[in-house]
Amino acid sequence: MTFENIGPASGIAKGTSLQVEVDGVEIAVVHADDDNFYAVRDECSHASVALSEGEVDGCTLECWLHGSRFDLRTGEPSGPPAIDPVAVYPVEIRDGDIYVSTTPSNGVEP
Repeated sequence: MTFENIGPASGIAKGTSLQVEVDGVEIAVVHADDDNFYAVRDECSHASVALSEGEVDGCTLECWLHGSRFDLRTGEPSGPPAIDPVAVYPVEIRDGDIYVSTTPSNGVEP
């Protein structure tokens, strides 16, 4: 599994997300309220809009368009209107930088 450096962890404030492209895949990297970093496909499985523009709440990311919430650890939606999960990508912090892989850890392909 290959990891790409997307920049310093200090560049993403707690409770926010950042859209990045890694190997042609749009990814939302989130600094969650639990102080961990997560990465999910930056596209709502319901309405095909950028999840990175939504709100972070605990370990969930809410789609700004219709309010679907996705668990950042599993990609699973917590309720309608989304019924399909989003891809979740492995994240590592090395020497203060964030590294993301584009191999989904939850088996969901983009």
